[in-house]
Amino acid sequence: MDFDYPWQFSSRRSAVQATNGMVATSHPLAAQAGLSVLQEGGNAADAAVATAAVLNVVEPHMTGIGGDMFALTHFDGEYEALNASGPAPDEADVETYRERTDETDDEGEPTMPTDGGLPVTVPGALAGWDALVSRYGREDLGALLEPAIGYAREGFPVSEYVARQWAGQEDRLAAFDTSAETFLHDGEAPAAGETFRNPDFADTLDRIAEEGIETFYGGDVGEAIVETVREHGGALTLSDLEAFEPEWTDPISTEYRGVEVLEHPPNGQGTVALEALNVAEQFDIPADPANPDRLHHLLEAIKLAFADGYEYISDPDYTDVPLETMLSKEYAAERAAEVGHRAADYGAKAKEQANTVYLTVVDGDGNAVSFINSVYYPFGSALTAGGFAVQNRGHSFSLDSQHANALEAGKRPFHTIIPAMLRVDGEFRASWGVMGGSMQPQGHLQVTSAMVDSGLNPQAALDAPRFRWIDGKRVAVETNKLPDSVVTNLRGRGHDVVDEDEFFESGGHWGGGQVIYRDEDGTLVAGSDPRRDGQAVGF
Repeated sequence: MDFDYPWQFSSRRSAVQATNGMVATSHPLAAQAGLSVLQEGGNAADAAVATAAVLNVVEPHMTGIGGDMFALTHFDGEYEALNASGPAPDEADVETYRERTDETDDEGEPTMPTDGGLPVTVPGALAGWDALVSRYGREDLGALLEPAIGYAREGFPVSEYVARQWAGQEDRLAAFDTSAETFLHDGEAPAAGETFRNPDFADTLDRIAEEGIETFYGGDVGEAIVETVREHGGALTLSDLEAFEPEWTDPISTEYRGVEVLEHPPNGQGTVALEALNVAEQFDIPADPANPDRLHHLLEAIKLAFADGYEYISDPDYTDVPLETMLSKEYAAERAAEVGHRAADYGAKAKEQANTVYLTVVDGDGNAVSFINSVYYPFGSALTAGGFAVQNRGHSFSLDSQHANALEAGKRPFHTIIPAMLRVDGEFRASWGVMGGSMQPQGHLQVTSAMVDSGLNPQAALDAPRFRWIDGKRVAVETNKLPDSVVTNLRGRGHDVVDEDEFFESGGHWGGGQVIYRDEDGTLVAGSDPRRDGQAVGF
């Protein structure tokens, strides 16, 4: 039987509940791989890495060992933030990159390109996986890669949303021979339901399993990455890979109406989500997710937070990020005073619609990992080495030497990926996140409000109608899920509302969230975003 794959999801889902462990992510095969690890005695750290590895295979445009990862961890009552985002190469400098790039902004100033070797920074994800299982896991990294190796070598049927996004990248992949050979067949992306195999990536993962991550950070795999990047104009060297180490830090947080929201500190944009929550808290947010007053105030809150985030957030080792101010309730009150009845333009523009995978795992002991892994743009820089895409995270750097996020050797760029957790009265309550470039803090704001202001369970909170601010007063709204009167009201306030179908057909999306909540009695309640192919599974 031939099925139609409309790429739009309207099915009703109920919250998934279990007690022994739970995994939630954007692809069923990855979720099942993580669940199997839990069932076989592994803990949340082990299951997170196994899940992430399978996502590298089944969503290769979104994630990979050629990218970066962040995580928040909760083990034995302690919370940590793992930063495995790589820096710019040691040979990088603004003037050289300005001379090499052909891309310019609206004023004609040079900007970082999207494709090729120049925007490639050190891929930190694999080192992050290793750091996570070394610190908290029970299993060997090589064993956790086995499910991914199997899917890469034997193949898997491409899911429908992944097929849609893959097809949109055919021209970029076709521009680079190795990428076309790896990810296209006769110049075309695999269709939904078609089996895709990636033997080169299986070989790479086999080598990592046998030799350790050193083959990536200084060995044969690393040499292949460097050769590819430099062949296409980049500055990455083997010594850049050899020098990389992930960093363990402390989460940052704010309290929203009695619920503490934990985020990853800069160079990620978690601060944007927290500042937006602080601003939103200044208003009486109605419980109805479709209420126009609620939507208006959440929109204005996120726009204000982005205006600050894009101005100040960068690598704190190189730039003074004013965290104390940005997270203060007093500052939020000042910013909230700027919000009126009508939409305003605070001078910011959301960053491009990048792609990411998010996963969350909570085991039976209440240990949790909130985990996000990304190659930034779909298929990253469009370069491929060893069967995997190499990220273009350096595209986030500014080539204005006076900007807080200006390119510098060894500096990490502004990062979109942000994992989150919730605490109540100091006790762990949830591990969660929403993926999708600039959608991430917007999703964190909206899902938090849905759970706290509306009292919705994790699945219902993810199901609620969503908006995505684009720039100025322009916002894409899921208009098919809202009454016409609400959309009319928003437009009457000056919001330039983009119709849902128009936004979706142009390649836009509203992110993909996953939530696992742990009740006081240890019951796990989970939801998986209906806008993706994934699921929450437990036992």
